[in-house]
Amino acid sequence: MRALFGVIRIIAGGVIIAAIVGQFVYTLSFGDAPDDFFVNFFSYFTILSNALSAIVLLVGAGFCFRLRRDPAWYNLVLGCVVTYMATTGVVYNLLLRGIALDQGHTLGWSNEVLHLIAPIYLVIVWIVTPGKSRLEWRQVWAIIAFPLVWTVYTMIRGSIVGWYPYPFLNPAQPGGLGAVVVYMIAIAGFIGLMGCAVVALSRTRLIRG
Repeated sequence: MRALFGVIRIIAGGVIIAAIVGQFVYTLSFGDAPDDFFVNFFSYFTILSNALSAIVLLVGAGFCFRLRRDPAWYNLVLGCVVTYMATTGVVYNLLLRGIALDQGHTLGWSNEVLHLIAPIYLVIVWIVTPGKSRLEWRQVWAIIAFPLVWTVYTMIRGSIVGWYPYPFLNPAQPGGLGAVVVYMIAIAGFIGLMGCAVVALSRTRLIRG
């Protein structure tokens, strides 16, 4: 069973990488990408969370083939990316689906993989993959650390270059900085709840295997 999940992790990681590369190449193919496109592209939380997920899945595939259980540190990292991907899926599909983002051009199949299919897959993986070890409640702080760092980076860089990856983070939106703060608090709270859910699920008998 563990070997089967290892194969599935390899396939899933490969599909996510293909979706990231596909979107990157597709945008560049139009020849109108800005000079800072590379930095902008990898400033999207969606791209970062998916890239991290692909790496973690490929690393985890090796553990599936060699070990009966995932190492505790890996289980924490996997829990982190599950939280980020769940957040990506919910935020995009509730707030951003149908809104044109400043990424150049959107590749349809890639967009669905990165914002819908991969997030759903990661959540299912967290629930059903055997060989999990339980997370401690204090590790929620480790889970939410990356989104906090990303938010600080995004707001500082945005104030310097005048570009924000998502419209709800742009102080120039209707409502100004106050609206940005409200969105940030709401999303931070949601990430915290997702992190708590991930920890809680890790402590159930079903997914500890």
